[in-house]
Amino acid sequence: MTTEEPIEQLPRGIALAWGVAATPQRGPKREMSVERIVDAAIEIADHDGIQAVSMSAVAKRLGYTPMSLYRYVSAKDDLLLLMQEEATGLPPETEGVESWRTRLEELYEAQTRVYTTQPWLLSLPIMGTPITPNSSAWLDASLEALHDTPLTQGERVAASLLVTGAARWKGAVFAGYEEQGRVTGLNEAELAQQESQLFDAVISSDGYPSLRLAIDAGVFTSEDDPFGFGLERGLDGLADYIDRVGLERGDETSIAAGQVAKTASDVGESSAPGATLPADDTPSAEQSVVTDDDPDVVADKKYRESQKAVRQAQKVLAEARKRERQTLREAKERVARKR
Repeated sequence: MTTEEPIEQLPRGIALAWGVAATPQRGPKREMSVERIVDAAIEIADHDGIQAVSMSAVAKRLGYTPMSLYRYVSAKDDLLLLMQEEATGLPPETEGVESWRTRLEELYEAQTRVYTTQPWLLSLPIMGTPITPNSSAWLDASLEALHDTPLTQGERVAASLLVTGAARWKGAVFAGYEEQGRVTGLNEAELAQQESQLFDAVISSDGYPSLRLAIDAGVFTSEDDPFGFGLERGLDGLADYIDRVGLERGDETSIAAGQVAKTASDVGESSAPGATLPADDTPSAEQSVVTDDDPDVVADKKYRESQKAVRQAQKVLAEARKRERQTLREAKERVARKR
């Protein structure tokens, strides 16, 4: 996106996130900026929670009046959007050639760390897909991991949401336990033991037989990761689905090639000892051999070549976006060091 493109239709918060919003001509000293406002708001959220963030609280932290902030960020909703964008950051870069599954698992772990280190993100209202650079980069990374699979674009987005949803759910539960630990002073193991004792006090075999069996098996004090188990089984199902639709949609093996193989097999069977051709020695319609210049074969070959070209172009575009994200990351680091 460039500043030459029409941006008047963009909401103010999104325009700020992309760096295409107009900068106020009048305001306090140059030390004030959208970046400083967002950083101050995140510091408040990290320390006191998202409920403590307000325009007046941020202004007080920076030593300005609330009206000074409104020249840069005109609404609290815009501030929350920019906080989410900054705290989310960019996805980890992939190293070397990875399978789609390895890459999605890597993104799952990275997203989980984002939610567990800054749990106030989970308290932000979900108001549609955040159309911001960093949030878009996470979705792009997931889609990139799946671009060599036979999944449709819609299915790739759905698979990406599977990973994001699993990471968010794990982050929410861990954030809850962390808050409980902060309030009670208990560590994770002590909290689990406390829960187990409470279960023992109220859950009986008569009223909840299956849950009682699970408690007696020690599942609530186990070190096993139930969230990881759920994600792995979800990815197992996705892998099976990819294998199946790869055959159904002819991802690498064309339908015409399959017809050729079938025809060749039919001809081979009819030429086997004891087999006979029709009386006029002319193969039937079902036995007709498909040649390389057959229109269906030619069309299918062109289709496979175009698909290959599209995948190659997608890889080049993905590399360009990686370089763009790396440049942005380095620029932000340089700005942070100067402060």
